[in-house]
Amino acid sequence: MGVTEQRMEQLGITLQQTDWRGKGAVEAVLAGDMLYISAHYPVDENGTPVYVGRVGAEIDEAAAYQAARLLRTIQAYIGSLDRVDYFVKALGLVNSAGDFYNMPAVMNGYSDLMVEIFGHRGQHARAAMGAYVLPGNMPVSVDAIVKIRR
Repeated sequence: MGVTEQRMEQLGITLQQTDWRGKGAVEAVLAGDMLYISAHYPVDENGTPVYVGRVGAEIDEAAAYQAARLLRTIQAYIGSLDRVDYFVKALGLVNSAGDFYNMPAVMNGYSDLMVEIFGHRGQHARAAMGAYVLPGNMPVSVDAIVKIRR
C-alpha cells in the first residue's frame, strides 16, 4: 500500500471503483504522463446514482458538496496513487436550478477531497459551471487532468 492510500485509510476515505471495460467511452485515458479523467458522477460501485436532483431545487448545496466528494478512483489506471505528481485542472458541471448560482461552493467538495488525499499535489486550476441537466439527474459531474509520475 502506497503513502497516498495509507493517507486515505487514515482519513477514512474510500473512493468508488467502477469497471467500464468493454464500453466505447472510458472513464479515463492515460496519454504519456497525463491522465484525462472524464465525466465522473456520484455513483456507487454498480453505477447507481448516490445523489440525484437539481441543486437548489431537489437537492441542497450541502448535499451537492458531498456528492462532489463521491468520485471513482483513478487507481485502476495508474496502479499506486503515489504516482500522481499533481492535479492540473478540473471542470465541474453542476445540475443547477434556474436560481442557483453557487456552483464553485459545490465543486469545493471535489477540490477539498483532492487536497485532503493528495496534499499540495491535489491543488488544481478549476472551472465550475451550471448545467441545465446531467445524466440520470445527478447533481454534479467532474472532468480532470492529472500529471502522472513515470
